Amino acid sequence: MNGPLSFAPRYLSAPEYAFALHQPNDHAAILVRNRSRKQTIQRILSVEAIASEPFQNWLQRQNQSGADIFIGMNPVKEGSRSRTKEQIREVRHAYLDLDEEAGASLQAIRTSGDVPPPNFVLDTSPGKHQVVWRVEGLDTSHAESLLRALASQYGGDPAATDISRLLRLPGFTNRKYNDAFVVRVHHETDAHYHAQDFQVQEDSPDSSRHLGDLHHRERKITPGHRSQSEADWAYAKRALARGDQADQVIQRIADYRSDDKADPLYYARLTVIKAQLSLMSRESDAPARETPIESAPRLGATVEAPDTISATRDQR
Repeated sequence: MNGPLSFAPRYLSAPEYAFALHQPNDHAAILVRNRSRKQTIQRILSVEAIASEPFQNWLQRQNQSGADIFIGMNPVKEGSRSRTKEQIREVRHAYLDLDEEAGASLQAIRTSGDVPPPNFVLDTSPGKHQVVWRVEGLDTSHAESLLRALASQYGGDPAATDISRLLRLPGFTNRKYNDAFVVRVHHETDAHYHAQDFQVQEDSPDSSRHLGDLHHRERKITPGHRSQSEADWAYAKRALARGDQADQVIQRIADYRSDDKADPLYYARLTVIKAQLSLMSRESDAPARETPIESAPRLGATVEAPDTISATRDQR
């Protein structure tokens, strides 16, 4: 761990948060998603362009018209038109998306001693949070093992365990719920962390090692939690509903449950099939046609995306 000797915690605006996550010349993904209109647009821009007044004004207009706003947590390679894992240039952040019993989970993060103090804590809706740490020296495999371990230990969304994740951008209203809630982020430290700073059991089924100087421990289970099968089914429905490809959802579930199931791929495929049938039944009368969203200022590459958001729990 390293960081300044003194730091004054404070709330950040959207441009300030973008610059806190990335360097001005980095390229990052911005995703605008209007659920009511079934409209999604993704743009890959320099962070300087993301923070610019014209682009922020455009995001505000989209937000006011009902869209949710997300930003990529890791920079992509310059010239990329997507944010697949292969296009991620560097792993900069570890994160958790806390939904059920989020307050208790956040308190455990702050007091357990197993993980360092978060760099950023986002209030995404009443009683729900996203937690972000700056990290260094992690490759894709190690980073995703850490993300899975954090989600397992602190009750985070298991869907938020890939390096191409987008989380909410503060300063914009969360449009998922009827009651307006403006997302805000508290910048709590400027420290940079390494694998050994996280004393959590690695959740990688194909490795016997642990991240940092770890010891075995039981997973923390929140009283009244859903069964894992129910959680996997609920995740599959969310992922499919936001446009993720079925084979990708199957692979994510299979990877995550490979240490618990004799045939994780079969289990994952069956879970996704059940989720598809549920969605088909629920949405049989819903219009399927999508219309293009209002064009953004031409500051970078535009990509129409079927919400490969890899976005957490339908993004709180």
